[in-house]
Amino acid sequence: MISFLRGNKVEIDPAKVIMDVNGVGYKVNISLRTFSKIKGLDDLYIYTHLHVKEDAHTLYGFYNKMERKTFLDLVSISGVGPSTAVMILSSLSADELKLAIIDSDVNKIKSVKGIGQKTAERIILELKDKISIDDIENVKLSQNIGNTIRGEALSALSSLGISKNVVERHIDSIIDKNNDINLEDLIKEVLKRS
Repeated sequence: MISFLRGNKVEIDPAKVIMDVNGVGYKVNISLRTFSKIKGLDDLYIYTHLHVKEDAHTLYGFYNKMERKTFLDLVSISGVGPSTAVMILSSLSADELKLAIIDSDVNKIKSVKGIGQKTAERIILELKDKISIDDIENVKLSQNIGNTIRGEALSALSSLGISKNVVERHIDSIIDKNNDINLEDLIKEVLKRS
């Protein structure tokens, strides 16, 4: 139906964004992760999914195609609706969810508010076969690279006497926006924000 929207941000909060696309205002429900990536932008390009029920047509927006694909995989599971899928994607990135599914980590998925044991098990059971071998390697590689750089930057910045909580928040935000950042640039960027 509607695959993406490109337009100006009119209004935003952690659950939705209103976009002006050629004079038409679209209300788009978003996850917290998408919110954190687009809140500082004025011109937006977001991937969308129009969820149609007999009593409502609801538009959901995503920062990238991977998040949209994960959302669609989640809503294909019996008992997981769009609101639950958005809640999961607000708590876990697409890669974190894939890693939890690969590792059959029920507790990681249960850590999402509103997700119980049975739903977590159903998510793992139904989505494990949808994750390809390439996905598994990419997720594990990005997790290792991100964790190594994150750990080194955290250690270096903490030794400078900067609060660990502040540093962690900035590091995660920067790595989310740029997975390929090197250690030196990451530390410089965190110092600018601290």
